[in-house]
Amino acid sequence: MTTQLSSVSEVLPPPTERYTILGWLHKNLFSSWFNSILSIVAGSFVAVVLVGIIKWVFVSAQWAVVNDNIALYMKGQYPGAQDWRLWVLIYLAALLVGLMWSSYFHRVDVIAWVLVSIFLVLAIWLLLLGKAAWWKLLLVDGFGIVGFSLGQRFPNVSKRLTILLLLLYMPLVLLIIRGFGTDGFIPQIGTNLWGGLLLSLLLAIIGIVFSFPIGVLLALGRQSQMPALKTLSIIYIEVIRGVPLITLLFMGQLMLPFFLPAGISIDRVIRAVVAIIMFAAAYMAENVRGGLQSIPVGQYEAADAIGLSGYRKMLNIILPQALRTVIPVLVGQFIGLFKDTSLVALVGLLDLLGIARGILANPSYIGRQLEVFVFIALIYWIFSYAMSYAARRLEISLGVGER
Repeated sequence: MTTQLSSVSEVLPPPTERYTILGWLHKNLFSSWFNSILSIVAGSFVAVVLVGIIKWVFVSAQWAVVNDNIALYMKGQYPGAQDWRLWVLIYLAALLVGLMWSSYFHRVDVIAWVLVSIFLVLAIWLLLLGKAAWWKLLLVDGFGIVGFSLGQRFPNVSKRLTILLLLLYMPLVLLIIRGFGTDGFIPQIGTNLWGGLLLSLLLAIIGIVFSFPIGVLLALGRQSQMPALKTLSIIYIEVIRGVPLITLLFMGQLMLPFFLPAGISIDRVIRAVVAIIMFAAAYMAENVRGGLQSIPVGQYEAADAIGLSGYRKMLNIILPQALRTVIPVLVGQFIGLFKDTSLVALVGLLDLLGIARGILANPSYIGRQLEVFVFIALIYWIFSYAMSYAARRLEISLGVGER
């Protein structure tokens, strides 16, 4: 008869700590007189701060500066008659998130319920404000639930469908938001009317999507045995990393037009996007290079031993392992890139921060800076935490740190 030992994760604490609140409090907060004093002082400080925050949020703050301009915060000056385009993209995103959740997470957890609750609370908020869009927010939850249900119903095709939709979604976003032609069902809308959260998300997503492959190629170039390619990669990476992003934005917005031939102009949003991609790609290259250097030499030798070409070796053996090890670093950079898009407000683009500055210039909202910036900070936190949570779930599914 063999005895199977339990793993560390399966070892349970004593019953007094496992089943009683008092046992947990005694072990973690009041195990000694010194810890008891610290717990009481810290608890009192937290209670005072929370009471002050709650009182300000529900009593002192004047949220009219947010309620009256919610459309501006979300989409800037994008024409109201074309809002249906944005809702279509939101519904497709909700459907895609539902499919991804079903395909890769396989179950509904606390975060999924939080996401559903957020849109439900927003719908109730808009309903109380008398806004007609409240039912559209409820549909977001509906499409997410439909996507999850489809993934559960057809598990064999849901992963392939999810990957296909992910590849098609960004080109579809740009096509629908910009439009084409001067008349018709989807008329073209200039980028000068894009703004608010819409512009911030577009800048961040495009920056992430294009900087990632460029950064990988730069990292491979820096590791290359070809002197010319290696030198060019090093020069690009070190020069761009030595320059602040705001400098690149100013160069693109103010100095680039002086170098263009007469009669040729480049859209301001495109110039900002190119600057963001150039900046992010240089940092991405160094992060990926760190992952490449973490791969043991034996992996390269094993790939050579079975006769793989350099391309197949890097694509099938080295890169998957390297990228797997640097997921936390890459996601940290993606989060930083999303927040760095707020710098485009300094060069005249009306992203989320630019819209906020314009609203605060209105004499009707003098002194309401705190409400506005708390609202903006909450938006940035929600999207940043969503990326962080998705990365953690990806690490768990890939077994990072476990195998």
